[in-house]
Amino acid sequence: MENRKLCLHPLADRARRMPGTGALARLSRYNGGVSFMLREFDPSDFEALWRIDQACFPPGISYSRGELKTYMRRRGSFTLIAEERVEAGAEPAKRKKASAAIRLAASAAVGNSIAGFIVAEGGSRDSGHIITIDVIAARRGAGLGSRLLEEAEARLLKAECRAVQLETAVDNISALSFYKRHGYHVIETFPRYYANGVDALVLKKDLAEVPENFR
Repeated sequence: MENRKLCLHPLADRARRMPGTGALARLSRYNGGVSFMLREFDPSDFEALWRIDQACFPPGISYSRGELKTYMRRRGSFTLIAEERVEAGAEPAKRKKASAAIRLAASAAVGNSIAGFIVAEGGSRDSGHIITIDVIAARRGAGLGSRLLEEAEARLLKAECRAVQLETAVDNISALSFYKRHGYHVIETFPRYYANGVDALVLKKDLAEVPENFR
């Protein structure tokens, strides 16, 4: 059973590379010389990603190490990292403050520059799937989830996927609102889909709606 999820807000639910933009791409700039870059997953990232997932989601929705690793290794899957970069010209005190925010949000064990990630896959029948989007608490509401989703959609489109689907819990109002803002609509309900017994909504989007600048 699939278990796709979204972690962008405090009350939110819950690698193989594909052709696409492999280079770092500027995501956003914040006060104090902090910017975010998208990059490819590296195997050395795995433990940090798993710990972020544990911090984002409750038991029954968060992934075990084995589950997360399995999804990331599936044929056609890819993982993108949103990484915080403090620019060389930033003031030392501001660099320290930015780093401390990351450690506070994701704990010392996750205290690196990763602010979020997305796992997605190109599926069969010309349809892709979003498996999970995770953004640490200190960086939610800054557009990281949107940028990760848009980049994943663009890659799926390049992989000849005409649509993308995902699942989210029926009580995850923030996730449902987020996906609807990005053009997704509910097409089905899966009863007791999650391990904690919560139903899932299946959402779908036509990838013809992806903006030209992300293709």
